[in-house]
Amino acid sequence: MIRAGRLKHVQTMADLADILGKKLTTVRNQKPYAAEGHPASISSPTSRAQLWDAEQTKAYYAGQPIPELPQTDDDEDLLDRHEAAELLGIAAVTWNGYKNDPDLVNGVVLVPEGPKGTEHWPRRLVLAYKNKRPGRGAGGGRREGSGDMIPRDQILPRIAELLDADPAITVDAVADTLGITKFPTAQSGLATLRGRRIADLVEAQPDLDPKAAALQLGYPTSTHRGAIAIAQRELHARSAKPYLQQTADFLAAAGIAQQAQVEMRQPDGEHLAAAVLLAADQPAPALVWDERFGWRTATSRRHPIGKPTETAPEGEGIRYLGSGLRPEPEELLAALRDRRKGTKRPHNAP
Repeated sequence: MIRAGRLKHVQTMADLADILGKKLTTVRNQKPYAAEGHPASISSPTSRAQLWDAEQTKAYYAGQPIPELPQTDDDEDLLDRHEAAELLGIAAVTWNGYKNDPDLVNGVVLVPEGPKGTEHWPRRLVLAYKNKRPGRGAGGGRREGSGDMIPRDQILPRIAELLDADPAITVDAVADTLGITKFPTAQSGLATLRGRRIADLVEAQPDLDPKAAALQLGYPTSTHRGAIAIAQRELHARSAKPYLQQTADFLAAAGIAQQAQVEMRQPDGEHLAAAVLLAADQPAPALVWDERFGWRTATSRRHPIGKPTETAPEGEGIRYLGSGLRPEPEELLAALRDRRKGTKRPHNAP
């Protein structure tokens, strides 16, 4: 973890390569940080992005005594996903669902800062979430006077609690415990969470296929088909999101778009689409990216993506931007600034 007050001393592997005067690939291959006596990483052992404390590594390479880091837990310690999950007593893949809690979203810290940074959360926020988190199997059904519904934003976290306790839990058990309808609420929630966790495991273990991941997670065979279909859609969406978020961040930094997290959609249940809302002084309310047709301007801010279509949407106010399906952000920005360019069909439209 990153101890309170030591964020400014965090060192990435790229930083370590710089101080050693070596290429990043060389450091990764030679692993000087694995040498006996080298300061330990401050990241979880299973974290993809390893971090170090720069004061410790500086002292080590200068042949000086290595300073000790604080050992007492502090509310401002920054925890990565593995440490946050350990604090809650859950699996790291489960944390991926919990971290969408608004308080955790608003308090996330990227280390290093930027779209490629590793997510960390202050210990106080994780503890606060733990305290308000519903207990496993709480209630054994609807509590008297509680009504037939629980708040929509609590449904998936509550189902996740039950799935943590029993990977083979049934739709009936979820519905009875939480007081929600079997179809579609309990069934859809269970399938969605199983699919996301299969996707998480496949990402963590690329050699694992979704079927093997479902078995490893202990999911009943009868649930595999639906969960694997969701996992495949989830993995497909995740593969495109880095490009779209990078583009959205670039346009926001240029003052063209609103700063926001890109949300992936599959309007027809198969093809990916996403929208980026533009600033008020732009010639269109939003941009839409469709994996089949590339980028286009939209005519609606409230429903920019619109209804699913098999052909490239056309009409007044729709203009296709950039070359190819994934133009560089700079090219997209130049096209937006060129107000004289008229509507045209995308290069791959029928």
